[in-house]
Amino acid sequence: MGEAKEIWSAPITPRTASVVGTPVVASPPVSCPPSQLHSPSLTRSPLLHPEDGDAPRRKTSKTPKTPRTPRTPRTPLRISNLTPKFITPLGSPMRKALRFTKLDPQDAWLPITESRNGNKYYAAFHTLCSGIGIQALVLPVAFTILGWTWGIITMTLAFIWQLYTLWLLVNLHESVEQGVRYCRYLQLCGATFGEKLGKILALFPILYLSAGTCTTLIIIGGSTARTFYQVVCGETCTAKPMTTVEWYLVFTCVAVVLSQLPNLNSIAGVSLIGAVTAVGYCTAIWVTSVARGALPDVSYNPVRTGNSVEDAFSVLNALGIIAFAFRGHNLILEIQSTMPSSEKHPSHVPMWKGVKVSYTIIAACLFPMAIGGYWAYGQLVCIL
Repeated sequence: MGEAKEIWSAPITPRTASVVGTPVVASPPVSCPPSQLHSPSLTRSPLLHPEDGDAPRRKTSKTPKTPRTPRTPRTPLRISNLTPKFITPLGSPMRKALRFTKLDPQDAWLPITESRNGNKYYAAFHTLCSGIGIQALVLPVAFTILGWTWGIITMTLAFIWQLYTLWLLVNLHESVEQGVRYCRYLQLCGATFGEKLGKILALFPILYLSAGTCTTLIIIGGSTARTFYQVVCGETCTAKPMTTVEWYLVFTCVAVVLSQLPNLNSIAGVSLIGAVTAVGYCTAIWVTSVARGALPDVSYNPVRTGNSVEDAFSVLNALGIIAFAFRGHNLILEIQSTMPSSEKHPSHVPMWKGVKVSYTIIAACLFPMAIGGYWAYGQLVCIL
């Protein structure tokens, strides 16, 4: 072995500059064989011995520290950030549930969404009452123009399309991710197409649909009330009968009185009565027609005038009758908004159950009404 040489051990990591006035202590010299001077493991080898020949001292090297990542600036404190921080992993779902069940201040005082204690039974009552009405009585008239084949095909397609669009509306009513409920068509259109385009696309249809529905109900309700009075009073009645316009006013006053009820759930009993009466008269009409049998010399050939323009408008009129019979979309969002909803128990589950039950009953009324009425009367249904 050659003679030992003195070397200075170099530190691995650079040391920071000392503070002014603090003495710097030099590292003691160590000795090693000449063969280890240029060894790659010189700085981490335990073979370096002190000069006085003591026991070998183990030198451990320090790995350089990684620089700390800069902290992201804190967001300013807001009222929306004051949500309680629950234990992970329940924090996020609970915060979503708190936002989701919070009632919008605008919905808190509006009559339809003021109460949110509805259930699937209320949904079935309201949907059945809004989905079936006196427009079902004119379905055989559409068959006189379309005939058996196209009449049944058109009704089936309209019913399937209505169920599909109802399913879309029920599932689009609430957004669990954002914690928002769209209780009206204007809100849903605004979220879909944007604020300005949504108002342009939705405002006009909502206005003419509401005005047309109210006008139709007043005319039908006033005329029905007048007919009911004449049947009950009979020929022996000496009271002076009211005019048709006066009966319209009577029906409007009754509707105004019912509108004073606080919310939609409070008139669930009224919807139940309306649904039972609608199912009752539809069933009674088609059962009576089928029980008496078809009229003599009945004809099932589609009515044609010989003029192509008139025939085209007649077909469009028949399609409009079928489309008018399958209505009820205008209240789906409002009916669903009367139900409680959370991330664990969303409102679309009981709502869809109520829709399935109600539209099963609606199909059991409308299809026998159209098919049975046309079978019993044929083309004569237009005359009758």
